Amino acid sequence: MSSSSIQTTIAPYDQSVVCEKQLLSAAELDQAIDAAATAQKAWAKVSVKERVAIITKWMALLDADKEALGKELSEQMGRPASQCAGEIKGALQRCRYLCKVAEECLADSPRTDTETPNLKLAIRRDPFGVVGIVTPWNYPYLTTVNGLITALLAGNAVVLKPSPQTPLTAESFQRTLEQAGLPKGLLHIAHLDFDTTAKLAAHPRIGFLIFTGSVAGGKALAKAAADGPGFKGVGLELGGKDPAYVRADADIKWAAEELVDGAMFNSGQSCCSVERIYVHASVFDEFVNEFVGVAKQYKLGNPSQSGVSLGPVVSLASAERIRKQVDDALSKGAKNLIPADLFPEAKAGTALVAPTVLVDVDHSMEIMTEETFGPAIGIMKVSSDDEALELMNDSHYGLTASVWTNIEDAESAAAFDRLATELETGTVYLNRADVLDPALPWTGVKDSGRGVSLSTLGFDQLTQPKAIHMRLRKA
Repeated sequence: MSSSSIQTTIAPYDQSVVCEKQLLSAAELDQAIDAAATAQKAWAKVSVKERVAIITKWMALLDADKEALGKELSEQMGRPASQCAGEIKGALQRCRYLCKVAEECLADSPRTDTETPNLKLAIRRDPFGVVGIVTPWNYPYLTTVNGLITALLAGNAVVLKPSPQTPLTAESFQRTLEQAGLPKGLLHIAHLDFDTTAKLAAHPRIGFLIFTGSVAGGKALAKAAADGPGFKGVGLELGGKDPAYVRADADIKWAAEELVDGAMFNSGQSCCSVERIYVHASVFDEFVNEFVGVAKQYKLGNPSQSGVSLGPVVSLASAERIRKQVDDALSKGAKNLIPADLFPEAKAGTALVAPTVLVDVDHSMEIMTEETFGPAIGIMKVSSDDEALELMNDSHYGLTASVWTNIEDAESAAAFDRLATELETGTVYLNRADVLDPALPWTGVKDSGRGVSLSTLGFDQLTQPKAIHMRLRKA
């Protein structure tokens, strides 16, 4: 066995080896896809009600194991262990919604809006067959259920390629799903290198591909899928540079508390983390003071220790990239309002990055234009809604945006409605951020992706429509 065929997962906090996994060869990947395609034929004949029953039983198993799985997740990607079980709870919330709406979404949809007599028309949703899913490390339970559970409920088989940083999470999905009664062979876990992942994307028996990750990774796999034989749909959930705008009439203390959490939770490593903030000039100083006061309260350190609220970022390379982005801003005139001695654990050569709050920033700085994916945020003063809107839309990303204002005021409500209409993002929040609701579609525009997961529309993405024409009698 060559060392190049082994994938090693390194713990972010102490750089120890968490686990090693055998990478599949291209031939082994072919075998897995063929086996999944065979298993899917029988699964497609299982009623949606029976599929829901299996997923419901699986949810109970995952819930019972969430504390142990949370500790395992913390070791793999560095989030404080006290926060990891919460991700699993959130994933189960999404699954409950998907199970609730599955039968309605997958039932034939009769069409009555036709004037043609003697016809019965319907739209049927058929599974694609085998769905390929490539997942990230930052929220492996939450992001995986978006595609995996929807795909299975819709009658598909799945080949799941997890991040090399969190491979054990994918194996926990397979183990618990099969314990709940999911037929063996329907879900395959594939640990793959980049070249073999491209072969997954291009494989003719993969009917649809889902990728969650970077813009560069999404473009590479979309190209691989397009260059492969035949045609397939591709759903891309990519990065963001998500803005927040605090209007003059916002509840400043509340907005600051919520936005610190939106920017810093999971060490800022969320695709929908708040990454830049615009504040009306009349409340700028008040907001910044509140924000800095909350940010200073974090405890940075070993994610396995009680009381630690901020763990390391995912790797030494990621920490270095974040520090360079901050240094770029400082060299161009920005000021860091968090004293360095407040977080002595954040040293060069470690993956521990201190909360960083920058002011005197502008769009010449990477901290305001390129994804940070770390606990660093720039806060910029604006004079009007128009200026805020222009700056918020000045990005090649378009995932989420949040507006903070007093919605009970009629003028502010109208202002929010206008901003929500003109913001170029897949999601707009009012007085909240960095959160998903499974009843709503999760989607991005610009370089933040294409396609949709969650909500009823997520079932549409993972099925193909079939038109059913039935003539009832001779004319």
